[in-house]
Amino acid sequence: MAPRVAIQGYKGCFHEQAARLFYADVIPVECDTFEQLYQALDEGRADAAVMAIENTVSGGLLHNFELLRQKGRRVKGEVYIRIGQNLMALPGQRLEDLREVRTHYMAINQTRPWFEQNAPWIRLTESDDTAKSAAQLALAGEKGVGAVASELAARLYGLEILAPGIETHKQNFTRFLILDESLEVTSPDKALLCFTLPHKPGSLAQILTILSFYEMNLTRIQSLPISGREWQYFFYIDIKFADYVRYTQALQAVRPLLEDLEVLGEYKAAL
Repeated sequence: MAPRVAIQGYKGCFHEQAARLFYADVIPVECDTFEQLYQALDEGRADAAVMAIENTVSGGLLHNFELLRQKGRRVKGEVYIRIGQNLMALPGQRLEDLREVRTHYMAINQTRPWFEQNAPWIRLTESDDTAKSAAQLALAGEKGVGAVASELAARLYGLEILAPGIETHKQNFTRFLILDESLEVTSPDKALLCFTLPHKPGSLAQILTILSFYEMNLTRIQSLPISGREWQYFFYIDIKFADYVRYTQALQAVRPLLEDLEVLGEYKAAL
């Protein structure tokens, strides 16, 4: 039976696309916010969740790093997908017929240059979600109106893609994390860690030097301020490794130098 996977957004959104890439077949559980992903898991309405964590154009989703630390559910996998934006409308419509296009504000930012060059007469209107814009368009049967969303959304709601790949940055990828307590990860080669450091010169450099000695490949580092503690931070790091024993030795070596260390997930790297 396909797992029930909590997604942030509407059916046909990029979160569902990421879920289907990881699981092949899913029953999407729609959530309006990232907090609701965890609520769906806690209430038993979802078996797993997919949560965006960073994008190659806009950077990290900082609030989601905090959720990972606060909520206590471990990362069991990751997925990368390229964000392709497509202009769609009811079948039989032409680009010249459109006067308005509705989509999420981020999709507008990613496609505005295309509209300015190819369809300057079209008014771009913000909506709550890319896929929801497509669904509402199909349900209402509105002519003269388009949506910008994924290919999956076009297939789900029977819309025709008038212009594929209208995003400005073609190398626009989003990384999604898999939260699934039922998954047993064998031979993990990537980990997401969160730690705090003593407030003294060179403390971060010392940690990074030790990780390098143990051949840990640092693929990302993110810092977030600790509320109520001036100039102190939570550090979130992604590390890849070829040898799990060396990885555990690296953690043992740095742990005495840290004020706190939490392993937020160990899993197989997608790239």
